[in-house]
Amino acid sequence: MTDILKVSGLTLHFGGLAAVSEVDINISEGELVGLIGPNGAGKTTMFNLLTGAYRPSAGGIEFTRDGLAFELGRMKPHTICRAGIGRTFQNIRLFKRLSVLDNVVAAMQQHHRYGLVAAFLHTPKQGRADAQIRAEAMELLRIMHLDDKAEELAENLPYGEQRRLEIARALATKPVLLLLDEPAAGMNPAETAQLTELIRWILTEFKLTILLIEHDMSLVMNLCERIYVLDHGLVIANGTPQEIQNDPRVIEAYLGEVVDDV
Repeated sequence: MTDILKVSGLTLHFGGLAAVSEVDINISEGELVGLIGPNGAGKTTMFNLLTGAYRPSAGGIEFTRDGLAFELGRMKPHTICRAGIGRTFQNIRLFKRLSVLDNVVAAMQQHHRYGLVAAFLHTPKQGRADAQIRAEAMELLRIMHLDDKAEELAENLPYGEQRRLEIARALATKPVLLLLDEPAAGMNPAETAQLTELIRWILTEFKLTILLIEHDMSLVMNLCERIYVLDHGLVIANGTPQEIQNDPRVIEAYLGEVVDDV
C-alpha cells in the first residue's frame, strides 16, 4: 500500500518549549488513522504543521498524490489545500453570517476559476460555472443531511449541524487526505453514533485517507484501523486499537497512573 503521508523527525519549538518533538508518522492511502493524547499533547499543533499554519523547526512532511511528492513544510496553507489536504477545526470556523449553502460554495471557489472579464461581465461561462458550483455544494449538503437548511444562516444551526457543515466545507475543497479535528466534540451519543457511520461512509464513497483527532474513545476505537498516541509532543505508542488500549504507556498518559509493564 502506498504511503500518502510521511512525517519524519517533525519538531516545532515555541521559544524553549518543544510543542512537537521528533515525530514520525506514516499513513497509507485509504487508511483511517487516529491521533489521540491528553490535552496539550500536541495534536492540533500537528494538524497546524501539516496544513502550513506553522512552519516546522526541524523534520520533514512528505505528502504524495498521483505520484507527485510535496514537501509540506515549505508550502503555504492555500497551496497545501489545493494539493489535496482538507481539514476541520477544533473550534468551528464557519462564515456564520453566510447561508449554509454559501459556506460550502465559498470553499469550492478555488477549484472553479474563471477570468476577471468573465466575472465582471457575468458571462454565460461564469453563469454555468456558478450553477455547477451550487449544484455540487447542494449535493454535499444532501450527504451531510443539511440540504433542507441550505438557506439558513450558519450561526442558526444547532452545534452538531455546524460540525457537519464544517465537514461539508472540508470535502468541498476536494481533498484526498482529510484531517478531522475533534469532529464529535459537543455531540450527544446519538449524534456521535450517526457521525461514526457518516465518517466511515465518507472514507469509502470519496476514496479518501483520513487522519482523525478525537477525545471520544468509543468513536476512535470503532473507526480507526491504527492509532498514534502523543504525549507532551512525543509519539509514545502506535498500533491497532486493541494494542493501544492495552499499552501501559497510554494508560499512564491518560490516567496519570504508573502501570507495570508485564
